[in-house]
Amino acid sequence: MDAMSSEEYASQSKLLQEFTNVPSIGSAWLFKTNNEDRSTAMFSISQPDLLANNKRKCILHSHIVTRATMPVECHWSPFPTEMTGVSVVVPSPSGSKLLVVRNGEKGSRTRLQILNQSHVQKEIHVDQSIHGPLYSDEWFQGISWNQEETFIAYIAEQTPQPKPAFDDIGYRRGGSSEEDCNSWRGQGDWEEDWGETYSRKGRPSLFVLDIASGEVRAARGITKSMSVGQVVWAPPSSRGRQNLLVFVGWLERNGFQSTARKLGIKYCSNRPCSLYAIHSPFEEEPNAEDTSVSGSKSSSASVATNLTPIISSAFFPRFSKDGKLLVFLSSKRAVDSGAHNATDSLHRINWPSDWKADQQLSATDVVPVVMCPQDGCFPGLYCSSMLSDPWLSDHRTMVLTSAWRSTEVILSIDVLSGEVTRITPEDSDHSWSALAISGNNVLSVSSSPIDPPQIRYGRRASTEDHGTHAWVWDEVTSPLTAASNKVKALLSGHKLSILRIPVPNPSVELSDGGQLPFEAIFVSCEDGSQKPTVLILHGGPHSASVSSYSKSSAFLASLGFNLLVVNYRGTLGYGEEALQSLPGKVGSQDVKDCLAALDHTIKEGLVDASKVAVVGISHGGFLTTHLIGQAPERFAAAAARNPVCNLSLMIGTTDIPDWCYAVACGAEARRLASESPPLDHLRILHQKSPIAHISKVKAPLLMLLGGADLRVPASNGLQYARALRERGVEIKTIMFPEDTHEIDIPRSDFESFLNMGVWFRKHLKQI
Repeated sequence: MDAMSSEEYASQSKLLQEFTNVPSIGSAWLFKTNNEDRSTAMFSISQPDLLANNKRKCILHSHIVTRATMPVECHWSPFPTEMTGVSVVVPSPSGSKLLVVRNGEKGSRTRLQILNQSHVQKEIHVDQSIHGPLYSDEWFQGISWNQEETFIAYIAEQTPQPKPAFDDIGYRRGGSSEEDCNSWRGQGDWEEDWGETYSRKGRPSLFVLDIASGEVRAARGITKSMSVGQVVWAPPSSRGRQNLLVFVGWLERNGFQSTARKLGIKYCSNRPCSLYAIHSPFEEEPNAEDTSVSGSKSSSASVATNLTPIISSAFFPRFSKDGKLLVFLSSKRAVDSGAHNATDSLHRINWPSDWKADQQLSATDVVPVVMCPQDGCFPGLYCSSMLSDPWLSDHRTMVLTSAWRSTEVILSIDVLSGEVTRITPEDSDHSWSALAISGNNVLSVSSSPIDPPQIRYGRRASTEDHGTHAWVWDEVTSPLTAASNKVKALLSGHKLSILRIPVPNPSVELSDGGQLPFEAIFVSCEDGSQKPTVLILHGGPHSASVSSYSKSSAFLASLGFNLLVVNYRGTLGYGEEALQSLPGKVGSQDVKDCLAALDHTIKEGLVDASKVAVVGISHGGFLTTHLIGQAPERFAAAAARNPVCNLSLMIGTTDIPDWCYAVACGAEARRLASESPPLDHLRILHQKSPIAHISKVKAPLLMLLGGADLRVPASNGLQYARALRERGVEIKTIMFPEDTHEIDIPRSDFESFLNMGVWFRKHLKQI
């Protein structure tokens, strides 16, 4: 590294630290007190710890005071409390108890602590012979207290099958422990996992803890070929017993041509799943039919019953507060089309007060899939998560966070009438996310690419003052705001706008939704038309870049770059027809959209056409490498994080080979898909790939790769990088051996964006 580069690294790393130090809010809870106008909020916040190379988790408390005509008041605890070694915390329904989960390393016990307001009431150490660590990710995680707060149901890793034992004589039929002299364990049969981020994790399985006795039991009667998650307790029956559990089940026969395979599930809502009900292992229904979900005989009296057998997708089950409704989301459009994400729908089951396992239940559509939204109207549901308690006090209105074009908004949905209302300000370009609900009050967070997260407290306004369904959102001053004051100062000269981009030369074959304008988020710095611009492209392709705060984007903006963040057609939040216009046309339609967005800003005099760089991750990296190959004169530099560069190579190495077929072949993908693609398939995949245009690339490229990436294995990026070097193009490759697809281990994340800033400054200064 020369002296100039060294100075640039030192300067930028100091700047990046300012952005890294800003804490982020993960989740929050609201608890009512005896005083009607007072409640208590608990926030889970995190912050990268670069020295320890993990994320530091803390809990922060606040007392909230609300008066009818006055702004909300918050009184904060003086300091946050660090939760060392804590995987997840879950308060009980009343807020009087707290479950603290400490997942040990592989081979060690899991610790479950039950806290009340003054001390640790109970601590249970669960041996690995019962189960492994609890799942704490947003997809499989399910931790549910029962109403009486005597049992907790949760999802944990099933203990793996015993490994074969050997000694100096040979195979030991009786087995042996690891510690026995002169013996060792073999590997046994390989068991497939759920791919990216789930590597070497045990099967997600359902367990129940009896708090009084400390006993943990596994749910019985669930077929061994099912993975389970998102468990919730059903409401008490008419006899006052609460012994039913409802969960999501994924059967493992979802490979090509219905073969047994666990295709990668991270970011993929197109994996078929259903809602199931089963009795708690501590209170099973007497004389129950002795069959498992698959129809075979089981030794357990408990039976897993499919509640949604005619719907190909059902997840995020939630019971209304009065126990009369079971509401859930469905991504059946993704399952049916093969797109890895698509527009969601919302459904309702009227829950009987004394449901029997043989009683058929029917699901009613509440919010259907929106195909082609009218201008400015609701574009459909796009929910990546759901609050554990999403209900307002009327028992029929739920609150969801959903993508709405280039923003994220908070919606209220009347699950009886199906009425959908946007309750966050319609004139706001910020993105909003609901954190917790109490009565008719919503605790939320809002942010923009140039405004760090700000806590907001929403309440229904009186109809006389504001009209029906009006909401008032109070800004809450918090210690978290103070932490970002320097960042705000660095971004104070920047401006945010959301640009509407007309579709370039729309084909008559396109659907109406596919011809609608798409959007780009534009962050301009002072004298932006003279400054360099970074084109930022999201992955997926069926995901979205919403107008929320991002540490990495804010850092690039602070370096003096304009940011152009393109939501090309195929992005979530624009209706199903626009989303489905892309499969089969990747490498052409999405590339044209990105160039159209860039041309639009140039035509409007917003950016300098000679000073443009491009960056993307995953499918965004696919577009990055396509753009520098198809439009080599347009870009002065590029950076790609775990990019898809060669679909014909990826299909044999990725955990989602179906994705390769879906994006390249569109509607024909399901018919053509094969684990052994013939030559003509490989030819199509190659033609759709950036590597087909590699001979035209001129822009210097920074390649950032995760060595443990199962989604787009590092071999994809390495092949492309080596091919560029062979052609004399400047290429810099950084490998993060322990990182997966996101490259989000704190040190790796820091180093990747530091190198990106230095790379762009270096090559854009040369112009």
